[in-house]
Amino acid sequence: MNSEDLKKRLKVFALRIIKLSENLPNNITGKTLGNQIIRSGTSPGANYRSACLGKSDKDFLNKLKMVEEELDETLYWQELIIESGLVKANLLDDLMKENHELLKIIVSSITTMKKKLNSNCK
Repeated sequence: MNSEDLKKRLKVFALRIIKLSENLPNNITGKTLGNQIIRSGTSPGANYRSACLGKSDKDFLNKLKMVEEELDETLYWQELIIESGLVKANLLDDLMKENHELLKIIVSSITTMKKKLNSNCK
């Protein structure tokens, strides 16, 4: 997958997170979890775009780590949304699957970049 494809995929993911947030109940829990998941679920795309503009491989790696953290946090908020009973688990299956897949792609990229940086140091 090239960087442009991943940028598009992360943007679609962010839009799906926004839609989820907009459909949460209008109560304290729904609003709070909605605000949290919007922050964490929309930032991977922005951070990945920023990573692609990185000034160095180290900068790229650090920004990829931020993407990883935000994707993992988004999984956490989805789990809370399900476990608190706000949304039935089956309704979030596809979104959580995409979240896991994006996380795997980013972790793989981080691993590749670490290997590259380590080989440059030798």
